[in-house]
Amino acid sequence: MTGEVWTVVVAAGSGRRFGAAKQFVPLGGRPLVAWAIEAALAVSDGVVVVLPDGVAELPDGTPDVQRIVAGGATRSASVRAGLTAVPSTAEVVLVHDGARPMADEALFRRLLDAVGPTADAGEPGSDRPAGAAVPGVAVADTLRSRDGVPVDRDTVVAVQTPQAFRAEVLRRAHAGGGEATDDATLCEELGARVVVVEGDPSNLKVTTPSDLAVAESLLAARSPSPLQVGDFADEATTHAASNRDQLMTPELRVGNGFDIHRFSDDPSRRCVLGGVEIPDSPGFEAHSDGDVVAHAVADALLGAVGQGDIGAMFPDTDPTHAGADSMELLDGVVARLARDGWRALNVDCSVIAERPKLAPHRPAMVERLSAVVGAPVSVKGRRAEGVGSLGSGEAVVALASALVVRS
Repeated sequence: MTGEVWTVVVAAGSGRRFGAAKQFVPLGGRPLVAWAIEAALAVSDGVVVVLPDGVAELPDGTPDVQRIVAGGATRSASVRAGLTAVPSTAEVVLVHDGARPMADEALFRRLLDAVGPTADAGEPGSDRPAGAAVPGVAVADTLRSRDGVPVDRDTVVAVQTPQAFRAEVLRRAHAGGGEATDDATLCEELGARVVVVEGDPSNLKVTTPSDLAVAESLLAARSPSPLQVGDFADEATTHAASNRDQLMTPELRVGNGFDIHRFSDDPSRRCVLGGVEIPDSPGFEAHSDGDVVAHAVADALLGAVGQGDIGAMFPDTDPTHAGADSMELLDGVVARLARDGWRALNVDCSVIAERPKLAPHRPAMVERLSAVVGAPVSVKGRRAEGVGSLGSGEAVVALASALVVRS
């Protein structure tokens, strides 16, 4: 490969599905995005990292890069922001997702070889080097279209990043401000020739907390990476060696939580569920605010690590907890787990209630709970169908299950 090569590492996502800014969570003793940056540095003359708007610098433990820019509202907008920081002298631009930590140098070089040194490459049907190259892996599952028509899996591949582009092709593709799930699609819309090179099945994208556990295992199983460069090599190698056995089998635990509260006749009591106040509904008889959802989630987390329940941690005999905000109590539970080296991967909660209606408030509950727990929390509403005190609308019950991992 001749000419300057620059890489844009896109790490501007909010991590909504993950429950946190996943690009900054620890992996192998360093921020997740550090692995993607390190891979890019091994083959590039310069690296531009695109971070969320308002985040001005990379966290500790991340290699130094040439430039940092703020991302946009979409992935394509973030790539365009990164392109503005790539110098005009670049002949090839790679685009890589910051949430793909397992891409190795061999994959990067296969892509660079495919785009080649010819500056005017990219015309349809040309036998010259391509204007863009993407890594693809075979699909193992049987496929059907949404209308039920079988799809021959031998004719399709799953496309990954990094992706490599002739610089002028990528700039033209983004000049119109188009949107796509990847940059190769925009280039193809211009008529550029896009080739598929052999991808890597282990080059997963971390989207959920369970993906992070898989990445930990893959990282530990991999021999010391040729991508470790500069001052980070000794630290990363030492960490991987000392933690290999632990990372190969992440320590996972499951806990269950339960809570029930009757509705109160006190008109001053607020109805709070999942941290969301629900108007026009009576509150609950309780020492705190009676948020059965927050209490069940807290019990599930504490139960997973064998630390009792929320009543033992915040007893109702303590007057300082009278009328307490249960989301603050839940935050205290999450902090206790963190001090002992645990973090939640996800929590699933079912609420059994004839009243109030949960559907209008469920998105806000999910958002608040996920933010406090630091992991995805799902909330489902159920009815007791007229059976017993729950069916008559006298009380509300919440059940929760939590999966936690030792950090």
